[in-house]
Amino acid sequence: MTACIRRSILAVADSAAMRMPSMGWLGALVLALVALLLALVLAVVVTAALAVDAAPAVAARDDVSPADVDRAVALLRRHDPREAPPRALRWLALGERDLDLLAGHAAQRALGAHARVQLHGGAQPARATVRASVPLPGARWLNVELQWRQAGAWPVLERVRVGRVPVPPALALAAARWLAASRGLPADEVLRALDDVERVVITPQRVVVGYRPAADTLARLRAALVTSAQQARLRAHAERLAAVASGVRGDEVSLAALLPPLFALAAQRSAGGGAGDAAAEHLAALLVLALYATQRPLSLWVPGADVWPAARPLAVTLHGRHDWALHFLVSAVVAAEAGTPLADAVGLWKEIDDARGGSGFSFADLAADRAGTRFGELAVREPLRVRDALLRGATDADLMPDARDLPEFLTDAQFRRRFGGVGAPAYERLREAIETRLAALPLYR
Repeated sequence: MTACIRRSILAVADSAAMRMPSMGWLGALVLALVALLLALVLAVVVTAALAVDAAPAVAARDDVSPADVDRAVALLRRHDPREAPPRALRWLALGERDLDLLAGHAAQRALGAHARVQLHGGAQPARATVRASVPLPGARWLNVELQWRQAGAWPVLERVRVGRVPVPPALALAAARWLAASRGLPADEVLRALDDVERVVITPQRVVVGYRPAADTLARLRAALVTSAQQARLRAHAERLAAVASGVRGDEVSLAALLPPLFALAAQRSAGGGAGDAAAEHLAALLVLALYATQRPLSLWVPGADVWPAARPLAVTLHGRHDWALHFLVSAVVAAEAGTPLADAVGLWKEIDDARGGSGFSFADLAADRAGTRFGELAVREPLRVRDALLRGATDADLMPDARDLPEFLTDAQFRRRFGGVGAPAYERLREAIETRLAALPLYR
């Protein structure tokens, strides 16, 4: 490459010197360098134009269902590292649908991107293709396609295309590590946390992972997935919550009383940092509140958080009900983390699961789920609007409409007899009525 560039410079200089003898070799050489620089800039511009698109190749998904959540929960329960002897070999099989949803969730959470996975049959060795669309400033998109091929115990990246431009796989991997670092994602720590994985096999129907979990696998994964910046946000909001809880009289507190002081802290910490920082602060505040309301320690999320100041235990309520506050907060966190389709599916799955043997299907709880979903989505997409609304003063009625008249505690048989099941006309009418009530609230208009 160096020899080629040198020959090109000399050729341009020689041509310039022959055409303009008075210029001399020094002037001709400068002209040659300028010409080649312009050619390089033109090449970069053309390559960028070919790599960047006006529309995403992968659309945002809206097909996450309660059945998907049910399957994911079952997988997590079967592969809980606390339930297996340390270093025992275990096998995890993920079908194309599971991989598709996992990639979509990870891409949305890390990059705000859309992603899909496809497994290829009929070819030996088997291959897996990952397509992703990453949003760029100016309503542009970076459409990426990666193809992995089975080679021995691990797949190898054999083809990369960005827009219409093919990219060497080694260069793509280096760029991915740089992108992860620029987004605050600890790629090296994640890779070290995956040291327990011994084998990954692509087949036309599924990807099979063989791994030997160690006693500290779960802690290493948690540490790898929470960056130092995220830990700092979580600690700041945990300390603010502890201070707020210490001033509450009695043993319960309204969610509307907790959100403003934490979002005020988010405003202080993100001042001058733009909407992106405000969104990250809001997500941290919601996560701290969700763990507090569900009486789960922050150390489940951040190793070492057990030494942080702990808030005095209180029952968090919404319209006087503890369960509605839980539904609202959990849905808000899921929506803020990964978008509303997953949050909607999680909320609906919880009601279906309750109908199968828990407290029963509840349209009132579903209303709390949908209110939390809308709030979580707005908290990261329009953080300044949500912050300003809360800081002007908020009540429970601003967060969720009254749902005391909605049917609750329905067994599976009662739910199907009265409403025909999920998606039936009677169910859809009541679901649309809930959406109408939500849309009437100023915050969600």
